[in-house]
Amino acid sequence: MPSEGDIQTMATLSYAIIGTGAIGGFYGARLQQAGCDVHFLLRSDYGHVRQSGLKVDSIEGDFALPQVKAYRDPAALPPVDVAIVALKTTRNHQLCELLPQIKPGGAILSLQNGFGVEGAIAQQLTEKNLPIPAILGGLCFICSNKVGPGHFRHLDYGRILIGAHQETQQPCLPTTLMKSIVADFTLASIEVATTDDLPMARWQKLVWIVPFNGLSVVLDATTEAMIADEGVRSLITNLMQEVVTLANAWGKRHSPSFPRQLSGDIITKMQTHTETMPPYRTSMKIDFDESRPLEIETILGNPIREANKLAVPVPNMQMLYQQLSFLMSGNCSK
Repeated sequence: MPSEGDIQTMATLSYAIIGTGAIGGFYGARLQQAGCDVHFLLRSDYGHVRQSGLKVDSIEGDFALPQVKAYRDPAALPPVDVAIVALKTTRNHQLCELLPQIKPGGAILSLQNGFGVEGAIAQQLTEKNLPIPAILGGLCFICSNKVGPGHFRHLDYGRILIGAHQETQQPCLPTTLMKSIVADFTLASIEVATTDDLPMARWQKLVWIVPFNGLSVVLDATTEAMIADEGVRSLITNLMQEVVTLANAWGKRHSPSFPRQLSGDIITKMQTHTETMPPYRTSMKIDFDESRPLEIETILGNPIREANKLAVPVPNMQMLYQQLSFLMSGNCSK
């Protein structure tokens, strides 16, 4: 029988991974490796994972899980404390049909890119007259790719920042459930922290993903090639500055009585960090190369719509949005 000290370090929550790809597969595997009760919902990889489990190649150590709880039918998923949504946002219209039952006091945790993600999930549940549990957002700072059925390659980073969604878009202190999730992720050797201000944290991540995800498709380039080219780096800086200006205007509009702004050195820091990354093909570039829909609306469309509301000019973002929309229309028609 475990001692009291052991009990304090044991996983406490059950998880469903909705979208067992580069993000959901990696984090779900790490949680199971740490002893968490994890259930994986899969599509095309179901047969392989059911028979052979999951495999992770990681800079922090390779590992395999020969047996996992794999499901093809969402209705077969048991009730869980936390449903981790790691789908591409292009599939969120199917989310209500994919979610398991959430236990009382549980939550949906979205590990997705873009802005307005959590609000869209809440709206979809409302439209379907479904109960709305706590909705959390998780920002993943990770270089991870899916390289085969049930096989993931973790190249760099891995940190997660978790915050609570509020309909009013105001800051919110970490909840007890969030602290339990943090404890489980920490047990799984995942660097994790909480934020009181999920919307501004999402704006901060957009400073990186708007230019690098978008331009990687338009320019057919890795992060290494883009950051090394003087002209492209100048364009990246302009795009980043537009996101920062928009984010700060959004923060001022929603909270005029106290500052909600991104740090002044964020652009320099992000570009410096990118210089030290291994050559990385972004998730949007992978989707484009494999003729899958691109997450244009949550990454660029929603921010541009916020810019229009605030009368903040974002000409570079608008041009990138138009270019990606054109490329996607031709790519998906192949």
